[in-house]
Amino acid sequence: MFFDVSNLKHKEINDLIRGGGNDVTLSGCLGQRFIAAGMGDINLTIKGTPGNALGAYLNGAVITVEGNAQDAVGDTMNDGKIIIHGNIGDAAGYAMRGGKIFVKGNAGYRAGIHMKAYENKIPVMIIGGCTGSFLGEYQAGGRIIVLGLETKEKRIVGNFPCTGMHGGKMYLRGDCRGITFPDQVNVKEASADDINEIRDDIREFCALFGTEETELMSSPFTLITPDTKNPYKRMYVPN
Repeated sequence: MFFDVSNLKHKEINDLIRGGGNDVTLSGCLGQRFIAAGMGDINLTIKGTPGNALGAYLNGAVITVEGNAQDAVGDTMNDGKIIIHGNIGDAAGYAMRGGKIFVKGNAGYRAGIHMKAYENKIPVMIIGGCTGSFLGEYQAGGRIIVLGLETKEKRIVGNFPCTGMHGGKMYLRGDCRGITFPDQVNVKEASADDINEIRDDIREFCALFGTEETELMSSPFTLITPDTKNPYKRMYVPN
């Protein structure tokens, strides 16, 4: 089912999606927030620029964005998948606790902020290009993978990555020379076992966007993990 949502608000859009069957295409999106919030069992294609909190509480849906997406993509998403053929803005994947976000291009500030895992739900965000500052801020679980494709000598990540990180893992392609990480994380070259953990994620990314898997997997990756579950303990007043 096809809908032009150029002049509609988010509630009207979501009502159309819920009544449109299993396959819905939206055109004319321009900054409307909360699209597909809490939905599941649907294939949704968005042509345009959806706004904040796309796929909030997503549960079992597949969303394809043909264009750019703005802030808070995948806000607290749960078991869904968002595929973005372009770039995204700030705070993508805010507090997501399940599902996957695949971004062909670049991400803005604070991608993966407050990402967390719960039991067998492991959220994954793969960014094909580079990211802005504060990547993985307060990350508590899940995997963030940044591939640095077509960045034209630009650093793979901006300033202050992993600030407050206390769970999960981050994989950055390359040796990450010149990037300053906070004291409370461990930074090392990813081992063969570490790479095997993300092999299926990268294979899926390559299948979605037509990227050469062999070339990516032959590159070195840097693995960042927290060395504490409570990075701000020293700031608390003991009782």
